[in-house]
Parts: sequence; structure tokens; C-alpha cells
Amino acid sequence: MKTEKLDFPGHSGARLAARLDLPGGRPRAVALFAHCFTCGKDIAAARRIAGRLSAEGIAVLRFDFTGLGHSEGEFGSTGFSANIGDLVAAAEHLAGRGLAPEILIGHSLGGAAVLAAAGDLPSVRAVVTIGAPADPGHVLHNFGAGLEAIRAEGEAEVTLGGRKFSISKGFVEDVEAARLTGRIAGLKRALLVLHAPRDAQVGIENASEIFRAAKHPKSFVSLDDADHLLTRAADADYAAGVIAAWALRYLPAEPGEAAPAEEVVRVSEADPGGFLQNIRVGPRHRLRADEPPAVGGSDLGPSPYGLVSAGLGACTAMTVRMYARRKGWPLEDVQVEIEHDKIHAEDCEHCETRDGKIDRFRRRIRLSGPLDAAQRARLMEIADRCPVHRTLESAVVVETEAVESGAAAD
Repeated sequence: MKTEKLDFPGHSGARLAARLDLPGGRPRAVALFAHCFTCGKDIAAARRIAGRLSAEGIAVLRFDFTGLGHSEGEFGSTGFSANIGDLVAAAEHLAGRGLAPEILIGHSLGGAAVLAAAGDLPSVRAVVTIGAPADPGHVLHNFGAGLEAIRAEGEAEVTLGGRKFSISKGFVEDVEAARLTGRIAGLKRALLVLHAPRDAQVGIENASEIFRAAKHPKSFVSLDDADHLLTRAADADYAAGVIAAWALRYLPAEPGEAAPAEEVVRVSEADPGGFLQNIRVGPRHRLRADEPPAVGGSDLGPSPYGLVSAGLGACTAMTVRMYARRKGWPLEDVQVEIEHDKIHAEDCEHCETRDGKIDRFRRRIRLSGPLDAAQRARLMEIADRCPVHRTLESAVVVETEAVESGAAAD
């Protein structure tokens, strides 16, 4: 994944800081991400979701609303309508680069903002909300006792997310005046509502209100026991996977959809702070690789050696099945278990090298069906002819070349 830092003028002309996460090669689609109330573009959930979508070929622009994060302006003097204006400004900036957004994704109050802004953005085909309030005024409970001071004095200081903000009466009145029901009913875009039943910040009843107000096509997916900010990596990753799978249904077919004669595997880093990798195999297939927590990973995918073992196991089962099918033998099922470890070379009876350690793949094959002894023995011999098996036991050449970071993959 390539991430580009940029800025653009928001609704008031203040410069808004942003990051554009780009996939390798031409983006299949473009998404615009709106962060949660008083959060920012770099919150963990936003980074993880953007990383996963970029691995699926979807470019993602995430930016800080006016007065938040690294953006200019005064947050306390903005309001909900300012968020909508910033979203429109972000979409216009993308369109100016030939990347008009087809997907809007909003987290918490950002979800309410994308629902309100979608009607002003003709390029948008799909809208996603994550833990969004049905009424933007819901956020005012965060002001606590400061809300009355704002109403009485016209402005007061409140603490939000551990930071102090000076909030104006105009901000409060703007949020209170916002109404979403009509906009949701007239959305005319595919809608995905993601919400956790135990969300302590924005209750699940908000998801019900949004879903009931929307027309089809619409979908709802529960985020189980996730918290409001999706602070656990597994929760953010799950949400991202659901969004990617759902959104691709409403996007045009990817150019060059037919798989090439030789599949190209592209790996992009999903979490620079850990080991999670997004893997794209040809134009259609996606998977992940990671490491267990014991070595600093987040355990959101098999390890690299786990993937090698999977390749060996799958190839073995396919090879045995093909042979039995060609012979017309009654093989009902084949199962393969693979374990990988390292052993001292001197303990390997058939290895040429006697120094250091070597990799060992222990393979167990279970053949089911009314096969006779000769058939079983032959199928076990055929298992050793699996192409991946032969590759692992032969001399392998890996050729590596450096590619400039700005170069796009074919």
C-alpha cells in the first residue's frame, strides 16, 4: 500500500490534512472515509479499514475535519453542516484528480455526515455507516454540564476525548437542527449499516432507525462485542473485510477480470507496526498473512510458513484426486494435514547437506472410500508427485529486483 500525504481547502477555505491510501496499480474504486466525533484520520480503525480496502484495489481518502487533527480552523465554531461541507470539498478534490469517490464510509458522527452528504455527490454508488447515530444531536451528550453553559454564555470550554475545545452556541444549534430521516429515505444508494449491539456510546437502536428509514438495497451486519471505536484490531479488520466484500457488489467489473496465464501474487503491508499483510492473487482472490502475538503479530491470518504448508496440502489433495478420478477409483474423500518445523540436518536421513538446520514438512494423508490396498499404496506414491512437493524438494531460484516506490504494478 502506498500512502500519500496531501491537503485541500475545506468548506471554509481552511486547509484540511489528508492521507490517500492507494492500491498497487490502477484503483478499482475510490472511497472517502469520515472519522468519528473529535477523532481524526489516523485513528487505528480508520487506518486498518483503509489498509484493507486498498489491498482490495480500492483507494481511500481519509482526512481531518476542520479544526481537528492536523487540519486548520476552529472546531468549536463549526458544526454538523461544516462536516458535510468538508466531505463535499474532499469529494471535489478527489474528482479533480480523476478519482471521484464511489463509496462513502462514515464512523460514528462521520456516519451521519456521509448519510447527509451522499445526495450531493452524484459519483457515489454505496454508503457505509459504522456505529452511526440516527440523530446527529446524539453527540451533544458528550458535552455534559458544559452544554448548559454553552447555551447560557454563548460559548464554553468542554473536554472531549481528553482534549479541551471551546464550543460555540452556533455549533450546538447547528447539530440540533440537523435531520437525517428524509435524507436517508431519499438516499438512492446501496447502504450498509455496521453496528455493535453493545456499543456504549451510540446504542444499537440508532442502527435500527437508520435501517428502517432507508430503502433497498440495504444491509445490516452486527459487529458483535466490538466497542464503539473498534479499538481491537480483529474488530476493525472484520469490519473492513465486510465493507470490501459488500462494496465490490455495487462497483463496475474490474478491468482485465480474466485471470492471467500465470497468476501474479501481490503482497502489501497492512500494519507497519505489526506483521499483517494483504495478499492479492490474480484479479479475484484475497487473503491475509500474519504472525502470532508471541512474535509481535496480531494473528489475523496464517503465518508465511502456514501458507507454504497450505499450498503443499492443497496441491497434494488435488494431485491425488486427479489421479483417482482418471483411474475411476472409488476415492470418496482425501484429507491432508501438514506440520512444519526445523530439524538439524544431521538428523535427516535422506538429506545431502549435513550442516545447520533444515525445514521439515510432516504430511499425513487420509484416504476415504472402498479402495483396495494396491490402490491406496499407489495414491500415496502419487502424492509425492504433487508439483509443490517437487518444488520444495528441488533447487529453487528466487530472482529479486528493486522497484521504485512510486511505480505502479501492472
